[in-house]
Formats: sequence, C-alpha cells, structure tokens
Amino acid sequence: MTTGITITLHNPVQAYKEIKEVVWPWAKAMLMAEHRLTLTVKPAKRTQEHSARLHAMLGWISKNIEWAGSKRDIETWKRLLVASWCRAIGEPVGYLPALDGHGIDIVFRRTSELTGREMAELIEFVFSWAAQQGYEIPEVQRIDGQMVETTRAPKREEVAA
Repeated sequence: MTTGITITLHNPVQAYKEIKEVVWPWAKAMLMAEHRLTLTVKPAKRTQEHSARLHAMLGWISKNIEWAGSKRDIETWKRLLVASWCRAIGEPVGYLPALDGHGIDIVFRRTSELTGREMAELIEFVFSWAAQQGYEIPEVQRIDGQMVETTRAPKREEVAA
C-alpha cells in the first residue's frame, strides 16, 4: 500500500494538473477503501542549495570577520545572523533565563523550518549585513557537488581603501 503522495507545485497550471490527475484519483481510491486521509498544502521548505549557500557564507564570515573582539564559529554566526534577521522582519526573538541559571539564551526560528522564500531573504540579509560592515562575501556556486567561491572577496581594509 502506498503511504502517501508528495508533489512539489510550481505554478497554477502544473498544480491543477497534478492535483486532478495524480492526487484526486489516489485520494478517491483510498477514501473508497475507507481510509482516512489528511491533506496538507504548505510552502516548500528550503532547498539543499539554500542550506549549502548559507553555510558557505557563514564559513567565510567565521574566517574573515571578528565580532565583539574575536572570531566566532559558524554556529555562533548563524545564531547571531538569524536572530538579527528575525528582528529585521518583525518576528519575535526570545531572551530567556538559561536553564542552568547562568546567563540568558536566545530562542528563535531554526533555519530548517524556513521556507525557500524565507531562506532566500535570509541569504540576502546576510549579504547586506556584511556589506554594511565593510565586507563583500564572495558568490558561491555548486561545482561537482560542492559549494565553491567563484569570486575573491576583498578584505575589510581593501574595501575601505
């Protein structure tokens, strides 16, 4: 027995055709066989390409930019930039007392929960933030399955000159 159907909808014509010719016949047969179904339609999640691009950018930032007096790892940069982006788009960021009683923790959305559109907006936000700091993050593209810098980004000193 088939456990379900997953279809990516790209445009109204393709969506209508897929729903009419694939989803409805399958759903009808399942319902006639007295199965209960749940239909969920939601925006597509981020792609692997989005994730790879963001992580390439975060890697570059972690190697080239200091924050609060020192370089930070990729995960720290990710937390800082996602929290900043959330505030920029008006989404709440929580500051909660740490569970162990030492300090505070920042609670915000996980990138794995972002839609493709939101991930693209986050990537643009990171480019913009870096430019405001005087850096140009290199463009990256997938080459032989790996994200590779396709341009050399200037260092802060070069940007200021």
